[in-house]
Amino acid sequence: MANPGADLEARIARLEAESQIRQLIARYSFDIDDRRIPAVRALFADDAVLRSHDGVMHAEGVDAIMTQFAGRFAVLGPGHHVMHDVQIDFVDAANATGRVSGHAELMRHGRMMVAAIRYDDRYRLTPHGWKFAERVIGFLYYVPVEAYPGILARPDRNHAYAQPMPADYPEKLADWAAYASSQRD
Repeated sequence: MANPGADLEARIARLEAESQIRQLIARYSFDIDDRRIPAVRALFADDAVLRSHDGVMHAEGVDAIMTQFAGRFAVLGPGHHVMHDVQIDFVDAANATGRVSGHAELMRHGRMMVAAIRYDDRYRLTPHGWKFAERVIGFLYYVPVEAYPGILARPDRNHAYAQPMPADYPEKLADWAAYASSQRD
């Protein structure tokens, strides 16, 4: 007969781990916005990867990640990152994956901009708690506030750079593309 107490302990441990990962995600937003540089560094595993779906960002290892953040902070003014939905799936007791949706209001190159963001994450339990093992950022849009009305009608919704670029989602997602294709038939 299985030990029901052991099952309860495992379930509680899983809930505690999920709570700790949610705190990690929240700290990321607050620490980035508040420019708490040592705290940002502490969010990542030593061998973590931080990259963007569009390929502009790609850093491997915490030192490279912090160098990448330094470059981003150099062009960003005040910002407000707000995370909405968080989906966490455990691989095992020390590894999990996640998807996080959010929005940001920020100054970039002296312009007020808004962004809809998704993060594809991998989390790892380290001796210092749960850390990001990988964080991949994608944008539904990233535009100056004056370009926001009607932005979802355009495919080139990422205006963070000198030339507008296609959005990272949903058009590039396999399920979205299959659905759109089925509607044309």
